[in-house]
Amino acid sequence: MARFRLIPFFLVILILGGHSPAQEQPKKPLEFHITFDPRVSCVPFTGRVFVMVSKPAIKELPVKPKWFNPEPLFARDVKDWKPGTKLVLGNDALGFPEPLDKLLKETYSLQAIMDFDQGSQNAVNAPGNAYSKPIRLEVDPATTGVVPLTIDQVIPPPKFEENERIKLVDIESKLLSAHHGKPMRLRAGVVLPKTFSKNDEQRFPVIYEIPGFGGNHFMAHGAMARDATDVAGIEMLHVVLDPECRLGHHVFADSDNNGPYGRALIQELIPAIEGKYRALGTAGARFVTGHSSGGWSSLWLQTTCPDFFGGVWSTAPDPVDFRDFQRVNIYSPKNNLFTDDAGKPRPLARKGEKVALYYKGFSAMEQVLGHGGQLESFEAVFSPRGKDGKPARLWDRATGAIDPAVAKAWQRYDIRMILQTNWPALAPKLAGKIHVYMGALDNFYLEGAAVLLKESLARLGSDAVVEVFPDRDHGTLLDQALRQRIAKEMAEQFRRNFKK
Repeated sequence: MARFRLIPFFLVILILGGHSPAQEQPKKPLEFHITFDPRVSCVPFTGRVFVMVSKPAIKELPVKPKWFNPEPLFARDVKDWKPGTKLVLGNDALGFPEPLDKLLKETYSLQAIMDFDQGSQNAVNAPGNAYSKPIRLEVDPATTGVVPLTIDQVIPPPKFEENERIKLVDIESKLLSAHHGKPMRLRAGVVLPKTFSKNDEQRFPVIYEIPGFGGNHFMAHGAMARDATDVAGIEMLHVVLDPECRLGHHVFADSDNNGPYGRALIQELIPAIEGKYRALGTAGARFVTGHSSGGWSSLWLQTTCPDFFGGVWSTAPDPVDFRDFQRVNIYSPKNNLFTDDAGKPRPLARKGEKVALYYKGFSAMEQVLGHGGQLESFEAVFSPRGKDGKPARLWDRATGAIDPAVAKAWQRYDIRMILQTNWPALAPKLAGKIHVYMGALDNFYLEGAAVLLKESLARLGSDAVVEVFPDRDHGTLLDQALRQRIAKEMAEQFRRNFKK
């Protein structure tokens, strides 16, 4: 007779379709568990760690955060983080635009980055920063649980490709090195005229171009492609300067925080360029131009070094009158960076007539990035150094309230105010030299300050040209027709200067 064993009741339940204890584990909220390989750094890391979250697929290298339609970004500061040791980045991390638990359920590319902060404006995909290869994952912040990310790649430095007509100038600046207490360098890309190598005796006028925010001397290759050395029939050296620094765009202005970039340009970099590449070396043969932050830089250099440059062509410059700092009068005690007089969110940028960015959100994104943002770049140049060693803050990051003492300190860099205050001395030195061009629909509301500058210069009796183009914005202003016009004006200025 067969013998039967009784099966315990709880085993019957499992056999008939019950769930295992492992399957009954509760879902856990999203956390990133990050480690880094010792090949990235064999010593402990102190700095900021990011997790970038992107809807589009990313091939490999990290993508710099976009100003328009920015994607989620999370960060945490660490000290003495060791290779192979787990770092947890969870809901207590810095988050933009919301904390981690507010992330929308979606499929994302996920990537971790270590900012080694080696002097680049870019906090994310700067050369020398380390990153994890991106993973593609459907994420639910309430249930996804642990996502492991291993940082084991390093962003390589870009190589400046030289050829017969494009040359790199890269020098150590003694002035900047003394200010920062470490070696600092100045760079430029030089585009040589077609006949440069044919006549060792010929000397040339020079155009100094300053790129806008995010641009650098690598843009010399673009200048070469558009044959920028042929200036309405006159051959000129075309020099593209590098305006990047750790805190943003230094605009070649001497500042408490960035250091003496203006003096370093005039006393160190320009002599090195003009001595090596046979420039005429006189103010009448030395022109300066730039767009956006480069437009502000070029007008600043012409205003503060009126005897050194023979003319400026500034396009879409950053605010040249701080009574209209992208629609904010920073000198008014009632004004707030985040809200207007009616308490409504204050716009920072537009596309056509539609608001595309607001001050508060943009300021919040820069806080997560940590350094090198556009708004904080202004503070780095214009503000005095605070007691904490950082640029004094113009606005409260939580409320948007403007600090009147810091606003007053910014007057040192208010171009309209400098011109108006010092006009008797500057008028003869700047005669025929100032040209400012702006679009009436500038995407960053920069036209208001340009109009105030135009009105002020007219009252002073200046012959400066400040022209606002209807229906042009920040990107459409500098078209081929305006480039040709500027080239013609530069050529005419050079001819006039050398008739003297």
